Amino acid sequence: MDPLFDINPAERQPLAKVVVVAGPSGTGKTRFTTRSGLPVISLDEFYFEGTHPGMPQRHGMVDWDSPLTWNREGALSALVRLCTEGHTEVPIYDIPTNSRTGVRDIELDGARIVLVEGIFAPEIVRDVRGEGILADAICLKRPRAQTFWFRLARDLDEGRKPPINLIRRGISHFFAEPDTYRRIEANGCRIVTWEEAHETLTNLLARAR
Repeated sequence: MDPLFDINPAERQPLAKVVVVAGPSGTGKTRFTTRSGLPVISLDEFYFEGTHPGMPQRHGMVDWDSPLTWNREGALSALVRLCTEGHTEVPIYDIPTNSRTGVRDIELDGARIVLVEGIFAPEIVRDVRGEGILADAICLKRPRAQTFWFRLARDLDEGRKPPINLIRRGISHFFAEPDTYRRIEANGCRIVTWEEAHETLTNLLARAR
């Protein structure tokens, strides 16, 4: 993807840089990023609405694990704007109703690191690097059975979709997880434990001061 703005990324002096936090659904990306106290952009907020033309189908519903279901350019634009201008606007997305319900503002407030998370995070690594704002790209890893139960409990608790669809999706993810990690690595992310992720973020913050 070509850079979004006229400024040559090599000449850009961003106010902040991005740490991409990837991982299969259920590995704790949202928990890790929100507990950091840093500005966070969730790529899940950039899903298209369920009525968007051409949405792929799987397990009797829209295949929300497909990159075709989200606005990649919109997400990248929001990230670049936040890192270069200090503020941006992102959608508020309601997963149970497959719809956008509003917008919210995000400010840097002096932060030098921005976190971006979501199952589509690997898809945006090369774009963020091309824009000259990538600090690091990591992928959280947990034991596969633990990820399965955390994902299923979260989805059922939030009523994201009908239970039978969630169980089918969870089983599919369980068996696909090794391939998922290989794909994430191929997109430029390092596989790390939670402890290694915390250490990475601590070191980046120390250097960014």
